[in-house]
Amino acid sequence: MTTENEFTHFDKVGNARMVDVSAKQETARIATASGSITMIPDAYAMVRAGSIKKGDVLGVARIAGIMAAKKVDSLIPLCHPLAITKADVVFSFDDANCAILIEATVGITGRTGVEMEALTAVSVAALTIYDMCKAVDKGMEISDICLVKKSGGKSGDFTREVGRK
Repeated sequence: MTTENEFTHFDKVGNARMVDVSAKQETARIATASGSITMIPDAYAMVRAGSIKKGDVLGVARIAGIMAAKKVDSLIPLCHPLAITKADVVFSFDDANCAILIEATVGITGRTGVEMEALTAVSVAALTIYDMCKAVDKGMEISDICLVKKSGGKSGDFTREVGRK
């Protein structure tokens, strides 16, 4: 049995392991993550106007984020393969900072949570934006990727404290 402050991906002698979730109850679980990508004003204006030569930046980034959420077990060694039931990626614009804000929400009815899937969706969506815009701005900055909230499972609900860094 682990306590709240123990790492679960190590056995008693410190070897990495995949957590056994077979005895857990299936419950509805949902996680939301967020992050941002900041760019120069010219690149930001082009994304807003849809005039980046590679095409619909946010449309492609949305699909990339959803696809990434479905493949986390192929990217992160100890993650379970999951049959997620919901994956949404939404964008908003922060004109004052020339930043695109990214939010991903992933859901499942299962034995383990989907925090890693939501975080990965945000990360890959941001990387896709970078890839599609790098011809205009190689200095873009991806930042503030974090879990915003999660619900379900043994550990219950979590909501990130406002202003926490």
